[in-house]
Amino acid sequence: MSSIRQVQITFDCAEPRRVAAFWCEVLGYVMPAPPEGFASWEEAERELPAEKRGAWGAAADPTGAGPRMYFQRVPEGKVVKNRVHVDVRVGTGLVGAERLAVLEAEATRLEKLGATRGPLLLADEENESCQVMHDVEGNEFCLD
Repeated sequence: MSSIRQVQITFDCAEPRRVAAFWCEVLGYVMPAPPEGFASWEEAERELPAEKRGAWGAAADPTGAGPRMYFQRVPEGKVVKNRVHVDVRVGTGLVGAERLAVLEAEATRLEKLGATRGPLLLADEENESCQVMHDVEGNEFCLD
């Protein structure tokens, strides 16, 4: 019998702490505390070369149930559609107008955090409706 493995979802981005803070708000996650003896990550990284400061960020489920999300600075910008994306499950079990109302409410909340909307994909014979969104750096995700 094989073991179940935990996973971490890693994002390449320009501003890791900003993107991590966004995803903490989306998912109810928390950012890791700075090392012991430091009041902030900025203070902890003060002695690092400028290019190493703020080079990463993370968002973790405070209950431990969900995957950790890790954000790392890379020099190149996003140029094409994501090959993998996150589905944020806000409408599980809902259909029709009730599902659309929940998707709309969450999309509106996330726009206030800096997200932008993509297309609304309406239900068909196989799938329920979902709202395509983009995070603060343009990474696609879906409200499902």
